[in-house]
Amino acid sequence: MHIVILGCGRVGSLLADRLDEAGHSVAIVDQDSRAFRRLRAQFSGETVTGVGFDRETLERAGIERAHAFAAVSSGDNTNILAARVARETYGVENVVARIYDPRRAQVYQRLGIPTVATVSWTAEQITRGLLPQGAYEEYRDPSDHIVLSEVAIHASWFGHPVADLESMSSARVAFITRLGNGVLPEDGMVLQDGDLVHMLTRASDVSAVEQRLAAPRPSQEES
Repeated sequence: MHIVILGCGRVGSLLADRLDEAGHSVAIVDQDSRAFRRLRAQFSGETVTGVGFDRETLERAGIERAHAFAAVSSGDNTNILAARVARETYGVENVVARIYDPRRAQVYQRLGIPTVATVSWTAEQITRGLLPQGAYEEYRDPSDHIVLSEVAIHASWFGHPVADLESMSSARVAFITRLGNGVLPEDGMVLQDGDLVHMLTRASDVSAVEQRLAAPRPSQEES
């Protein structure tokens, strides 16, 4: 995958190094060329000096072939503007923006752009936003038997009842994050595009549930 990152601060450099080490094609953009010194000596990606929401700069970074874009500069306005350009102008599917002002986060979530904050947690969450896969463990009970996880689900589950996730797996839906807000599942609730699903399952079943929900939704007859 080709991934473009705006901002080579602590988060951007850490993210770029992680993705580069994982074998992805990475281009990182910053207005200050000295910022690239934060990258590890072995970094094999591209460094592009320029304004992150400028189309010429983004195109030099390969935005037209990018699978994902992360805006993690030091400015909220720059991040959200660049994220919108990446998504709306270039059609990049996986876009994540770092937002420092929590009061703005919900507004940007409603634009359909996930937002995150803090350094080490940000790098982890942005990686998941760019490369959505698997289950992210959020809590494990002291007996080590029950796990609460954010589970990545296949797009084919959207538009169907939340209850289908439970009836077609050995897990329970604890809550849904929708437009940045936690929502308890109710009878008849239908999954919407962009929902984050948090499920309770037995520790021994996490892998099976993960695989089941990452696959296309089966028909009632198949299940």
